[in-house]
Amino acid sequence: MNNIHFKIKNLAEIIDAEIIGDKNIIIKGISDIETAEKGDITFLSNIKYLKFISKTNASAIIVDNHIKLPSNSNLTYLKVKDSYSTFGLLLSEIEKLNITKKEGIEKPNFIDSTSNIKKGVYIGAFSYIGKNVKIEKGAKIFPYTYIGENSEIGENTIIYPGVKIYDSTKIGSKCVIHANSVIGSDGFGFAPNEKGEYLTIPQIGNVIIKDNVSIGSNTVIDRATLKSTIIEKGVKMDNLIQIAHNVIIGENTVIAAQSGVAGSSTIGKNNMLGGQVGIIGHLKMGDNIKYAAQSGVTKNMKSNQTLIGFPAVPKEKYIKSYIIFKKLPSIEEKIKKLEEKLYNLQSK
Repeated sequence: MNNIHFKIKNLAEIIDAEIIGDKNIIIKGISDIETAEKGDITFLSNIKYLKFISKTNASAIIVDNHIKLPSNSNLTYLKVKDSYSTFGLLLSEIEKLNITKKEGIEKPNFIDSTSNIKKGVYIGAFSYIGKNVKIEKGAKIFPYTYIGENSEIGENTIIYPGVKIYDSTKIGSKCVIHANSVIGSDGFGFAPNEKGEYLTIPQIGNVIIKDNVSIGSNTVIDRATLKSTIIEKGVKMDNLIQIAHNVIIGENTVIAAQSGVAGSSTIGKNNMLGGQVGIIGHLKMGDNIKYAAQSGVTKNMKSNQTLIGFPAVPKEKYIKSYIIFKKLPSIEEKIKKLEEKLYNLQSK
């Protein structure tokens, strides 16, 4: 990232850091410690990278308070409590500065006359804004976005290119929806008739996404059959996730790529789903549950546990079972020998 221009003392104010070194140097880029160039700022949180302090070309480094700095270094340091999370905060703040510069309505596009577009909104070219859509101040709608009628987009929410938002979707403030995601498409609802043919069950509900939600690229959230599919505040979703109709995802839950939640299941608060986790329909998950990658959940689960495997079981049970599983070949061999001895005894 080389499109910034800050004095180091201004950056220190943003991240609440103590400056050790030159307080007037200009930062023009952000990079990792190995590839940084003059004018870049980087970070150091793992002591195994200490060797790069003497080799890096960076002008400034964000470091943890407890790291002992070399006495003969010409670098400028920003000392913080947690350099890793602080570096993430810095990236976030700089990204916001770049995005907030975007304002105005590009052409060509279609914006229905009944829509309500507040001040400071950016709408990129080739976008479609339907009837009675409300877009609050500071929202950024990037090119090739579709927003269906009666939908609402909250303040300072960012909708990246190619996102499709179906009718009556409600999206809160400070949300981010990445490219090519689909919000509010039909739930997977079909019923067989007497001929064995599947008839479509109309999905007439909507999707509600509350504040501070982040949704990765190519993720799909289906609308409810009758009421609402709900994504509570603070939820973070990776790319390539499927959320089915009538699902409720609890506050501050994080979901890694290629996971799927089937219809009418409820995920509690502060859950952590690893990659490729699957949860079948009509289940209720508690709060503070961690799901190992590729776990398959087939029944309701209580709060405050870690689940592993398919079917998913608590971590402790899985480890005990796995210990036995590893011993199966030797157990089988012992059983064969016992069978041979028994056979020989019976033959005498």
